[in-house]
Amino acid sequence: MSSVTRARRQVRLSRALGLALTPKAVKHFEKRPYPPGEHGRARRRTESDYAVRLREKQRLRAQYGLREKQMARAFEDAKKTPGLTGEAMVENLEQRLDALVLRSGFARTILQARQVVVHRHVLVDGKIVDRPSFQVKPGQTLQIKPRSQTSDQFRVAAAGAHRDVLPAVPGYLDVQLEKLSSQLTRRPKRAEVPVTCEVQLVVEYYSR
Repeated sequence: MSSVTRARRQVRLSRALGLALTPKAVKHFEKRPYPPGEHGRARRRTESDYAVRLREKQRLRAQYGLREKQMARAFEDAKKTPGLTGEAMVENLEQRLDALVLRSGFARTILQARQVVVHRHVLVDGKIVDRPSFQVKPGQTLQIKPRSQTSDQFRVAAAGAHRDVLPAVPGYLDVQLEKLSSQLTRRPKRAEVPVTCEVQLVVEYYSR
């Protein structure tokens, strides 16, 4: 799939879910703040409870760029975690390596962050980790490997080029952007994770 086709799909998905998933989608969303398709401008009919829960689940899934099987597994893992299941689910997802690469400002979108990991550009505590779902533990340090830092892609990131489209660095990360290094200082708390989602509706969707 070409980058142009992928970008168009992300814009279309953004409009369908009612939130911008990429910087490019923000501009399109401002022009057309309604779902895609010929009936997009029409007022939404009263939705069923199932439809509302499904959309909320899709919103969370899209923000982390996950497949359905991965989302279902994340829910099952969250049920085993102490505390509220919905909050634990988001907190666990936020500790994924690709999510933290994005939050650190090393990439511009979650899909780009995933590519950065898969292409073996990321070290965790000095060792290459190429699995986007890797769960980073508090105290662990992420860094773009020195050999990769000289590429244009990461020079741009180190200069702070992505900061204009990303949320402020959350309190659970200590980022040294010029060194392309960050540390997860503690477990994220749902309230400070920059994702848009009514987590209780996601729990209700999977508990049906």
